[in-house]
Amino acid sequence: MPSLAIAVTDGLPFFELAIPCHIFGSDRPETPADWYDLRLCAVGTDGAPALARSWFSTHAPCGPDELITADTVLVPAAADVRGDPPPELTEALRTAHARGARLVSLCSGAFTLAATGLLDGRTATTHWMYAALLAERFPAVTVDPSVLYVDHGDVLTGAGSTAAIDVCLHLVREDFGTRAANTLARQLVAPAHRPGGQAQFIETPLPSRTDDSLAPLLHWAGEHLDEPLTVAGLADRAHTSPRTLVRRFHAATGTTPMQWLQSQRIARARELLETSDLSVDRVAEQCGLGTAANLRRHFTRAVGVPPVDYRRSYRGGRTPADAVAVARP
Repeated sequence: MPSLAIAVTDGLPFFELAIPCHIFGSDRPETPADWYDLRLCAVGTDGAPALARSWFSTHAPCGPDELITADTVLVPAAADVRGDPPPELTEALRTAHARGARLVSLCSGAFTLAATGLLDGRTATTHWMYAALLAERFPAVTVDPSVLYVDHGDVLTGAGSTAAIDVCLHLVREDFGTRAANTLARQLVAPAHRPGGQAQFIETPLPSRTDDSLAPLLHWAGEHLDEPLTVAGLADRAHTSPRTLVRRFHAATGTTPMQWLQSQRIARARELLETSDLSVDRVAEQCGLGTAANLRRHFTRAVGVPPVDYRRSYRGGRTPADAVAVARP
């Protein structure tokens, strides 16, 4: 059972604390029996309940010692992006990292990780509104404001607000596999997999209402990935023109139909490589990429390693970070 500690400090934003608590701490029938051992660790609060901004007080039953010994340490967000984090927290993070823990920040939590020096010489991300300030305060860090998250294996930084869901699902995918992450995503009514390199936001006005009429089409396409799907065929099924479908698709998903299909096929290939003994040729057929050569080309570009190496590393235990670099620095 992997242990995951969340650093709780006074004044932290509640949203980025609630998301990991809900994902890693919930006891659901569909989660594996060896689900996370979640620890809420108060740091720098002098034993008092931490105040999540001005609305909630948080009881954290654990302290810095339990944070240091966890397999994964998560920093939800910084209470003050212009101030320094509690020295007790930065020291605990350095100690945890030195003993092999994976460190993860959500949103402005990147400021806390940067204060430890562990992001120096690396690429990191944070909420796009804070990116310029993070680069200014920590010039040794290469700040990428455009991605959802950056995974170095031992240190992972995520963007702001709902990108915390993407980061947490990515951790679940790393620790328990694609099927567990997809099942959890369905329960959260969230995208099963948004790659780390996906843009944080798209410079187009949001539609006045969500295009719910595309949902049946997306579901159908996801069930027929092994078929030769085209924009024209999808448009015909949606009873619209290809041009209109592309416009509606982009407004609803932020991407094109073919880009969406490609990401779904890669996700399906990962699931089959993790959970089946199918040959690479059969995996390519079932996820709609046709041939083993085509699967290798697209899979390696998206995931970072060839399908055979991915399967070998996954079957050998927790997938190494260099095998699934989602936003390659």
